[in-house]
Amino acid sequence: MASHVEEQIQARIAAARQKRQQRREERAEFAERRAHGLTSRHLAKMARWAEEDDEPGFPGIAGEPDGGDA
Repeated sequence: MASHVEEQIQARIAAARQKRQQRREERAEFAERRAHGLTSRHLAKMARWAEEDDEPGFPGIAGEPDGGDA
């Protein structure tokens, strides 16, 4: 038969395990959302760069009338 103190200790240990598990799950969710957000931002950035490359006279393109970066 377990004493009252041992039962309290076991309850605290179980609560700590549950709290750690909850934090793990939250971190996994945040990591998934972050990865999705980073991918979206990267694609948007690449689209902006492609748009800028298509603009005439963009200073970053060699061979343009304004001299480009060469």
